[in-house]
Amino acid sequence: MTRSLTLLGATGSIGASTLDLVRRNRGEWQVEALTANGSAAELAALAIEFDAKLAVVGDEACLPELRAALAGSGVTAAGGRQALVEAAQHPVDMTVAAIVGCAGLAPVMAAVERGGTIALANKEALVSAGEVLMEAVAKHGATLLPTDSEHNAIFQCLQGNRIADVAKITLTASGGPLRTWTQAELDAATPAEAVAHPNWSMGAKISVDSATMMNKGLEYIEAYHLFPVGLEKLGIVVHPQSVIHSMVEFHDRSTLAQLGPSDMRVPIASCLAWPQRMETPLAPLDLAAIGQLTFEAPNEVLFPATRLAREAIAAGGSAPAILNAANEVAVAAFLAGQIRFTRIAALVEETLARSNDAPRPASLDEVLEVDRSARRQALSLLENNALV
Repeated sequence: MTRSLTLLGATGSIGASTLDLVRRNRGEWQVEALTANGSAAELAALAIEFDAKLAVVGDEACLPELRAALAGSGVTAAGGRQALVEAAQHPVDMTVAAIVGCAGLAPVMAAVERGGTIALANKEALVSAGEVLMEAVAKHGATLLPTDSEHNAIFQCLQGNRIADVAKITLTASGGPLRTWTQAELDAATPAEAVAHPNWSMGAKISVDSATMMNKGLEYIEAYHLFPVGLEKLGIVVHPQSVIHSMVEFHDRSTLAQLGPSDMRVPIASCLAWPQRMETPLAPLDLAAIGQLTFEAPNEVLFPATRLAREAIAAGGSAPAILNAANEVAVAAFLAGQIRFTRIAALVEETLARSNDAPRPASLDEVLEVDRSARRQALSLLENNALV
């Protein structure tokens, strides 16, 4: 049976992995819509290749280029933020939400309000707007399928089990490229060193988040909303090999773990085929060749990001959105050479402290206002050199 698909964020890494799987199973999918922020030529080529009905650029200035590239193809071109939302509202069997950042919040909410099935790869939807989003999911009967490797692993481990029987959920973390460094070495870490992840091929921002452990902190917040077991039943363990992607322990002390290659096509395939399975082009896992799997506790003295995330969950309200916004500002400043690596978490913590009276957002617009306010606060701290 052919299923219909909308891919929000077609030209990013998640989009490329999704389309690789669709390309290998063309008879099973009808692509309804593809979107990108501004890569008009690449988006047009993909829309033509996959016979999409609609192609949308978020940056409206790129719309003339998109229209020109699609001339005579039969693919409708559109541009702007509202066009992204309208693309997400199209009735399809599966929406893959892979737009990076807060630009993806409104399209994700539009797909949720349609009551659709969403493979969610946009962190901000749950980190910044988790309470608002999950209320909308319940109200509209939408289905969220987690695409992050860790949350997808948990999702797989929970299949056939009751959430009430869960004793603990453990997110695994690679520890990033700087895991064994000393305080002095971390103080002097360069952007090139921070983005050199040993296991995963990712963009600069998420690679820095992995190095600071903030990526795991953000996933902590996502897991809190996706799997309602309570903060006290969520934990993190450092697992440098990135073979076990997360684990679930039950009350009978059985622990289920999901293992697989360090390739995002594994969790994406899990979502695309759900509730069944599909083949991927990846080599089988060879545990004998891997040799050993090791684990260690996270070091929250050198890498305080997971502590900050846990405190943001406990505080609730606007705190997770503030943490996310301040982190984006801090990582951009580090990559631009404005602050040291170890000041990333410090800037986040100070922004949270300066914004502790922000109200709990009750709508997407209020979430976006909290985000804007937190960015202004973080930029103000940078300009005042308070943390350099």
